[in-house]
Amino acid sequence: MVNSLVIVAICLAGFGLAYRFYSRYLAERVLGLDPSRKTPAQEFEDGIDFVPTRKEVLFGHHFASIAGLGPIVGPAVAVIWGWLPALLWIVLGSIFMGAVHDLAALYLSLRHRGVSIGALTERIIGRRARVLFLFLIFFILALAMGVFANKVALLFATPLDQAGQPDAVLPTAALIGIALLIGVLVYRVKRLGLLPPTLIGLVLMALTIWLGTVYPITGISYNEWIALLLGYTFAASVLPVWLLLQPRDYINSFQLYFGLLFIFAGLVVYHPPMAAPAVNWHPEGAPPMLPFIFIVVACGALSGFHNLVSSGTTVRQLKSEADARFVGYGGMITEGVLALGVLMACAAALPDRQSWLAQYPNWRLANEGALGNFIGGAGIILTHLGIPEHLGRTFTAVVCVSFAMTTLDTATRLLRYNIEEIGKSFDLPWLSRVLGNRFAASALAVAAIGYFALIKVAGRSVGAVLWQLFGTSNQLLAGLGLLMAVLYLLKQRRPYLPLLAPMVLVFLFTISAMLLKLLDFWRGGDWAVFGVGLIILVLAGWMVVEAILAIRGYLAGKEPDLEEPMHHHV
Repeated sequence: MVNSLVIVAICLAGFGLAYRFYSRYLAERVLGLDPSRKTPAQEFEDGIDFVPTRKEVLFGHHFASIAGLGPIVGPAVAVIWGWLPALLWIVLGSIFMGAVHDLAALYLSLRHRGVSIGALTERIIGRRARVLFLFLIFFILALAMGVFANKVALLFATPLDQAGQPDAVLPTAALIGIALLIGVLVYRVKRLGLLPPTLIGLVLMALTIWLGTVYPITGISYNEWIALLLGYTFAASVLPVWLLLQPRDYINSFQLYFGLLFIFAGLVVYHPPMAAPAVNWHPEGAPPMLPFIFIVVACGALSGFHNLVSSGTTVRQLKSEADARFVGYGGMITEGVLALGVLMACAAALPDRQSWLAQYPNWRLANEGALGNFIGGAGIILTHLGIPEHLGRTFTAVVCVSFAMTTLDTATRLLRYNIEEIGKSFDLPWLSRVLGNRFAASALAVAAIGYFALIKVAGRSVGAVLWQLFGTSNQLLAGLGLLMAVLYLLKQRRPYLPLLAPMVLVFLFTISAMLLKLLDFWRGGDWAVFGVGLIILVLAGWMVVEAILAIRGYLAGKEPDLEEPMHHHV
């Protein structure tokens, strides 16, 4: 069997070389990023959403926002097909597709004064496409965050002896207070610099993780947790970005840095052979590996959600175009490293093949136990560094929950932006005024998330029923983001092949997966999910048709100059 340390060394070297050479080629030769240009954060600085930020802090925010449960749960499930297919998709997908997609979305928004990828469709494709894209984004964001809230609430409300993590409650809640303290220290006590607040935050964070194991918080029901989470996301959506969202994501990113450091250091000491098989073609109950491995791994290699973050909160904080490569491409590469660490924890931590097969007997249990398998595997690896397994499991659980929370609060803000842009899409001044209010838009965003988390159909939450559509919908969103970038580069007469090839592949595997899922829903008589899936597929197809018409217009010279300033709404 292959030694896990050899695999990790090769993959980390590949990630490093990709950032050093390929990202520079993309930034300089393909996109032409220009450090002398004024960024939207500088042009529209308002102290609430548009805040020029140091690249190290912004990297933490961006990385924490994109690295939610997706790159943890996805690889932990996909390993059921064997470690090799998942590994290849994580590494090659991150380098040539995911990181390219994220950087391109950030670039597009930079070139259009901080307007989101959804709103940009009107400029690049057409007005109808803008409305289609905005409603597609609304559905995907609300659904995903409803399910994220569901998973966090279940983890908190379930007792520890039943696979819950009540010992992660205290450190997760304390991180909110720590973030507020860091935000005030960095932005209101400017002579202090960045290092002292960072050190204070890290010490407090480590202390609260230990306290969480001593004082687990129990007795709060699932519905009560949902209400608390929704209240928090509303506050995070309306408060100035520098006060809560940015410092929380920044300090939270250190949890993951340390988590990855501990996992990889533990692998250096432990260096076990891979317990999982290299390839497992036909796991019991699983869909076909191709194309579904591309859908299941999702955020660990490519995710449409990332273009919303890049062109949503991140672009409004970018201090210089020179930082886009570090934040956009570097953030996705780091997420690929996270997915690699998860894969190793699930594929190599157990002592032998039989132990692994007991954890991955079939598709249903692989999905239900994904988070637990990662937490357990990481706990085993950390014992080789002298960390007690219970403490290692608690630390890993805090990392998982905290990143679900950072994605939840960032996505709620993005949903608020999306609602504001929907209001501007119709010639109704009163609607634009109402939805343009950040408190009203945030309330609607929270209500939509709550709907998918709380409303039940036949004993299951709406979000859980429709979650089967999220993976394919999310990857369709990535394909549409790449499509937008290709169209823009085509019009600007810049090289577009590095984006065209990933775009074609994304549409091929995503649409084929969606058609197979729709066939399953049809055969199973699951008409509600079939109907929603069909609507999503039709909307995406409509977008592609609109894009083809736009290409014909570009080639005929009928489209306006895309560098022409867009009317910007704050």
